[in-house]
Amino acid sequence: MHFVPSMLRAFLTEPAAARCGSLRWVVCSGEALPADLAARARQVMSVPVHNLYGPTEASVDVTCWATGDGNDGLVTVPVWNTRTYVLDAGLRLVPVGVPGELYLAGVQLARGYLSRAGLTAQRFVADPFGPPGSRMYRTGDLVRWSPGGVLEYLGRTDDQVKSGQPRAARRCGEGHRRGSCEL
Repeated sequence: MHFVPSMLRAFLTEPAAARCGSLRWVVCSGEALPADLAARARQVMSVPVHNLYGPTEASVDVTCWATGDGNDGLVTVPVWNTRTYVLDAGLRLVPVGVPGELYLAGVQLARGYLSRAGLTAQRFVADPFGPPGSRMYRTGDLVRWSPGGVLEYLGRTDDQVKSGQPRAARRCGEGHRRGSCEL
């Protein structure tokens, strides 16, 4: 069964969730999967829970991880045909354990944003590690590689609020332009 984490949380409040006997595994994507929710799903439904990650700009999930055994807070490992890089501000690879921004590359990337050349140029940049002419997508996600080769999600490098992440209350008053509320 495939859930966004917020729907999985609601589903688990239903007592019948524990009686899903034919269920073989749960897949979550579309939002950050909190460790407590992954653990609760495994406990209630007695099935593996897989965390998938992939921004819209990649059109598919680009990483996957089976949760459990203390690894629930991870972004995961790349899927086939995907390249993931953890880079510093100068687009240099960072060592294991050092935070950096997550960049994605591979054939599944979008070519850019329709009629938004400036944003496309900012987010889709030349891939210095790939074949000539290839590009990579700057996700804005702050991550680090674990010693075991797994991406750990640490937060955002910008002020974008992503679905499923903890949010501060918005403070909007008279005179604020639409979309300019403080977080």
